[in-house]
Amino acid sequence: MTTLADTKLSMLDLVAVREGGNVADALRIALRTAQHVESLGFTRYWLAEHHNMPGIASSATAVLVGYIAGGTRRMRVGAGGIMLPNHAPLVVAEAFGTLAEIYPDRIDLGLGRAPGTDRVTMRALRRDRLETEDDFPREVAELQQLLAAPQAGQHVVAMPGAGTDVPIWLLGSSLFSARLAAERGLPYAFASHFAPGLLHHAIDLYRALFRPSANLAQPYVMIGVPLVAAATDDEAEFLASSVHQRVLGILHGDRRCLPPPVKDFLAQLHPQERDAVAEFLAAAVIGGPQTVRAGLAALKQSTDADEFILVCDIFDPELRLRSLDIAAEACKA
Repeated sequence: MTTLADTKLSMLDLVAVREGGNVADALRIALRTAQHVESLGFTRYWLAEHHNMPGIASSATAVLVGYIAGGTRRMRVGAGGIMLPNHAPLVVAEAFGTLAEIYPDRIDLGLGRAPGTDRVTMRALRRDRLETEDDFPREVAELQQLLAAPQAGQHVVAMPGAGTDVPIWLLGSSLFSARLAAERGLPYAFASHFAPGLLHHAIDLYRALFRPSANLAQPYVMIGVPLVAAATDDEAEFLASSVHQRVLGILHGDRRCLPPPVKDFLAQLHPQERDAVAEFLAAAVIGGPQTVRAGLAALKQSTDADEFILVCDIFDPELRLRSLDIAAEACKA
């Protein structure tokens, strides 16, 4: 097993719109955050596709990937992920192939098989498409072909896209994508930042079934980690109340902008609500520097993940940057 110091750090950003702010503010905060974590040595910065959610500004994911890549210099930038049911593979290949031509060897393409929205919005995205369980594996294979060098007799060629070999990751919170990533020899990212229940089962299955490919010789596991770090445990718990409020809203179907922190928020909830929030955030690391180091070390010990992708939604953007500083320091030797 590698050590915590050997574990790569990255960031996943949903580009939260804060109460009292707007989309333009959220985009500026995302770029500043990306520039900051690049200076900390983070490996990659991913944007997540969601639609019809008032508090999330990352629906045009490929556009945001270009925005962040254009404002940074070295760090990899990508989608975590593109929700493949919403898009024709050719359109995805052309978009990410174009990005790869502009920013060579810096673009990642993470793929998910959920719509990332409600069914009404999904129909607005793909109209009358009827899905089957076989669609996702077939469309992943189609994307791999479109991003590879064209073959003789290939009738549909992504231009741009063909020959860029944009790295494809499979994302998931269940066992389906774990099996598929293993079978295809692709890197695997588990969505433990919102659905940690099957984390250990999924990554164990992925490693057990992994078949080496031209893309990857050995299994590679990334896990999502909600992070709120502060100077003290008490301050971190206070700041985390913004996340707790948002999670409770998600559980009740009431999605809003990221709210400011509230003192003793969890204590005000019904025990069942507290349990539901805790289950949603079971992989979260919340606390002062020592608590954060211990929490990340425990995750490393239990998962042997190659990479942590942090989800850090703190209402005050400056305190968000400080939180990421603390995490980076905790992972040093």
